[in-house]
Amino acid sequence: MEEDIGSGDITTENLVPLNLTGKGRIVAKQPLVLAGLDMARKVFEELDPQILFTSAFLDGQEIETGQVVLEVSGNLRALLMGERTALNILQRLSGIATQTRSFVNLLKDKPVKLVDTRKTAPGWRVLEKYAVRVGGAFNHRMGLYDGVLIKDNHIAVCGGVRKAIENIRQKIHHLIKIEVEVSDFDELQEALDAKADVIMLDNMNIEQIRAAVAIINNRAIVEVSGGVTRDNLLLLADTGVDIISSGALTHSAVSVDLSMRIESN
Repeated sequence: MEEDIGSGDITTENLVPLNLTGKGRIVAKQPLVLAGLDMARKVFEELDPQILFTSAFLDGQEIETGQVVLEVSGNLRALLMGERTALNILQRLSGIATQTRSFVNLLKDKPVKLVDTRKTAPGWRVLEKYAVRVGGAFNHRMGLYDGVLIKDNHIAVCGGVRKAIENIRQKIHHLIKIEVEVSDFDELQEALDAKADVIMLDNMNIEQIRAAVAIINNRAIVEVSGGVTRDNLLLLADTGVDIISSGALTHSAVSVDLSMRIESN
């Protein structure tokens, strides 16, 4: 809101009388999974604490083309000034929830967990990961601060998978799990020898993933990542992995199409 309104809305403040009231309806122009309802409410309440905000839906519900997502009534300036920010939030988060739901529906009969990644828009991580949960998937770590994930560059710096795992195990408390990313079978064996809790198979093909799952043989949680799309989702799920992580849930989601119709009283 600060970046959009700045020192004031030049157009609205010069065209709309201060005390004029009105109402607005946000309408779906395509099928979608709703996410961001409370955030949109907050936008209008910040501009007009007396705003009346109603919706027949909850986040996570599926909405069809033409349905009214929400209605707001109150100060007309507030409605006009909050329109774009509210729409941006709803369109972006509903886009993520809609895409995530399409992935989740493909996996509904599979014993595998779908999770997101840290590939989110700067400043939007909490919101985008919330939308992933609304869509029916799960969150990976929120940031660098809440989980150990030893990646290729860490391995290079430390001189190998085993050295990295052994080094960090001496420095963290016993409740933190250690996940390590491996890209070949030598690194996989090092991870097993060092007793990693979670092994991420990075950018392996289907045959390699199946072989890796057999080698791990339930000695660690198995995550697969890299190049995950709707087209290969079922193939990955059938390899026997426990977790599929996909940056596409957030970074490749397309905002849904919503419009707001405003009228004065």
